[in-house]
Formats: sequence, C-alpha cells, structure tokens
Amino acid sequence: MLTLEIDQEVVEKTFKEELQKRLSRLEERVTIWDMKELQRQTNMSVNTIREWFFYDERFPKYKVGNKWYFPAEECAEFLVMWLKEQSRS
Repeated sequence: MLTLEIDQEVVEKTFKEELQKRLSRLEERVTIWDMKELQRQTNMSVNTIREWFFYDERFPKYKVGNKWYFPAEECAEFLVMWLKEQSRS
C-alpha cells in the first residue's frame, strides 16, 4: 500500500508563485511594436531587419506619420514563418 501526504501550504505557495509569473508575462505583452521593440523581439539591428524581411509584402507594417508600427501577434506569426523559410534555403 502506498500512502501519499501533500503539504497543502507548499502546494498553495508554489501555485501562487507560478500564477504571478504568468500574470506578469501577460501584463508585459503589448499589442503594437515600434521599431525598437521589433529590434528587441528579433535580436536584430534595423539594417538587418530592412535587409532580410522589412520589404517582404507579407510583413505586417503600418506607417503613422514618420514612424513604423507593427501588430505584435501578426508580426510574431510572420517572423516564425519567415524563419522556417530561411532554414530551407
């Protein structure tokens, strides 16, 4: 026979810590990236971004005034697709 004892306080503490981590990540999410955030998200310089995918017609971008903006979710989906294409080349 196997007997299992669980420390309820440890379980509750661990649960709360993990929940807080996930909530913090959700709060950090943004809807729109600017060029600096795009650079941060891709770990690429502006020149590399422009050279590799900025002018791809499928890349989601909008110019407002003199500044470029990128819808975060669409952009992330494009980047994953683009990266997979690059590994086939």
